[in-house]
Amino acid sequence: MANSALIEIFLNHCAVERGLSKNTIAAYRRDLNKFHEFLIGKNQDVTTAQSADITEFLQGLRISGLGESSIARHAVAIRSLFAFLAKDQGIVNIAKEINPPRIPKRLPKALSITEVESLITSCSDDLSGLRDRALLETLYATGGRVSEIVQLNVGDIARSEGETTTVRVRGKGGKERLVPLGRFAQQALDQYLTRARPTFIKNHREEALFLSEKQGNRLSRQSAWNIVSQAANRAGLEKVISPHALRHSFATHLIDGGADIRVVQELLGHASVTTTQIYTLVTIDKLRESYASAHPRSR
Repeated sequence: MANSALIEIFLNHCAVERGLSKNTIAAYRRDLNKFHEFLIGKNQDVTTAQSADITEFLQGLRISGLGESSIARHAVAIRSLFAFLAKDQGIVNIAKEINPPRIPKRLPKALSITEVESLITSCSDDLSGLRDRALLETLYATGGRVSEIVQLNVGDIARSEGETTTVRVRGKGGKERLVPLGRFAQQALDQYLTRARPTFIKNHREEALFLSEKQGNRLSRQSAWNIVSQAANRAGLEKVISPHALRHSFATHLIDGGADIRVVQELLGHASVTTTQIYTLVTIDKLRESYASAHPRSR
């Protein structure tokens, strides 16, 4: 069987059985195809390669100037490939001793509450502005990834009289979670759904919650990025703001406010609490700053 076919079998396994996202699979495909081309250049393939070949490949990436996080991603893809082939094809797992480089934890860049408010209030009161405000409020109110929020349908908003409105968010691997919506997000969505969305829609069978103004179809990830970026420019925020910054802000502000880390884990859709714990580092960092500036014997 050709090596490229073995890689495709592995990628199909990642999609169907492991439920990895399309973005993750696309990254795996790029990284593994690069590794495959490297092996071809050495008259090797995945069935004849040795662990030294993997080490040489990763070292070549480092020499080329590739960042450590990207090198780590290549290493993880290769390790996963050979672990799968060992079970599925009986090929010796030559990658089990290969360890990805350790990446220092980077603290998420959260916005202040004032910055979030200025971002949202920068939206105009015209129809596109109502949509943009609803999108920003939903991103911040749910902590959803931009890919999750643009995939929301109108039917994913559940309203119960006298109870908090909830949103059904579909996360990585198709896992669903229910996230409550705060009052400001509810009001922004009501305004958008009542006044703007009916004028955007071209096909009344369209289920997407957030629509593009011209085509009337589902808003793309890139369009959502542009909406956030344009709002940041209007608000005069000098830092680069992405939709993910609102996710970071959501988690950081919850933990700052005393929310239990397990609750934040559930709201974010993290499989492990270890991933969520990075937000506690942000809070500890703020505590250190406050201590250093306020304690008389800290300096």
